[in-house]
Amino acid sequence: MKIKVEAPGRVNLIGEHTDYNGGYVLPGAINKKITFDISKSSSNNCEVFSESFNDSFFFKLKNIKKSKTHWQNYILGSIDFFKLNGHKLKEFRCNINSNLPIGSGISSSSALISGFSRAIIEYNNLKYDKIDIVKIVSYVESKFIGLNGGIMDQFTINYGKKDHLILLNCTNSNYNYIKFKSDLYTILLLNTNVKHSLIDSAYNLRVKECKTAEKILNIHYNEIRRLANYSSDKLYRVKNKLNSKIYNRANFVIHENKRTLNAADLLKKSKFKEFGKLMYKSHEGLKNLYEVSCPELDFIVDFTKDLKYVCGSRMMGGGFGGCTINLVEKKHLNSFIKLISKNYSENFNKKLSSIKVCIGDGVSWRRFT
Repeated sequence: MKIKVEAPGRVNLIGEHTDYNGGYVLPGAINKKITFDISKSSSNNCEVFSESFNDSFFFKLKNIKKSKTHWQNYILGSIDFFKLNGHKLKEFRCNINSNLPIGSGISSSSALISGFSRAIIEYNNLKYDKIDIVKIVSYVESKFIGLNGGIMDQFTINYGKKDHLILLNCTNSNYNYIKFKSDLYTILLLNTNVKHSLIDSAYNLRVKECKTAEKILNIHYNEIRRLANYSSDKLYRVKNKLNSKIYNRANFVIHENKRTLNAADLLKKSKFKEFGKLMYKSHEGLKNLYEVSCPELDFIVDFTKDLKYVCGSRMMGGGFGGCTINLVEKKHLNSFIKLISKNYSENFNKKLSSIKVCIGDGVSWRRFT
């Protein structure tokens, strides 16, 4: 028996750093994927080979421990979850291939865990549904890897729907699909090729800062509420209890949450121009209040502001590098890529990578006998 699984990356149109603060996000799965081929092992070991890293490793199911090689821990952490939950797994061989750019903020790590977990589930005939895989990813990232993120990435990767974004409430996991298809605009990711690691960056610090603001707000108002669900007025009333950085972090999250809801309403009416303005507002907050941008990201966003055929642009993902997400008129797409790439190279002496994406379906799988 063989199992083939495809797990997409994701983009987030708006709603950045709101997921782990209990707010709304507006992401979609994309047509760039990681593919997993899993079959019976010829030995008592499990073997995993990654074509992207040109690297393989072996391990025994009874002896799972963290590896010094970072990508391997997404695999090992997934196995650890199933073992902790009492499952006796079969030895396997897994080949992993990908056209999903690594380290560009389109959630290759959550796609890796989601796809591999689905492969293990199908290979061992286990009974887990989509929401269970969302929980598996959360376990691996937080408990095994040490990244204190939210549920947006894994939820989108598993629940994605072609030509639809997901308006997801990260407090209770309620969601709605919003159609996203335009004859005029397309999504373009521009990868700065600035390498970032969310663990080694200030990402976890932002989580901590937001938790501090949330705790102070809950104590002051005697409520149990997630940070994103407070109003800016209520935040302002406790400004003297927060230092300026923590106030800025909270202020961004609350406004970004409101922007996301407004953006969803605009997309329902196909008001892409107005939606694009909110993307620019989002980047402004990420740069100045949340402080997770970098000069390369800022350059790209600023460059697009005077181009009438670019509807909106902002940094996307954890920050400190990675991609901008841009809504660009289809007929100007290729000329825009040439123009921005030339100017980026002249300013930073770095290559700018362009990634054209469409909104696609979530994790899929096939079984071969």
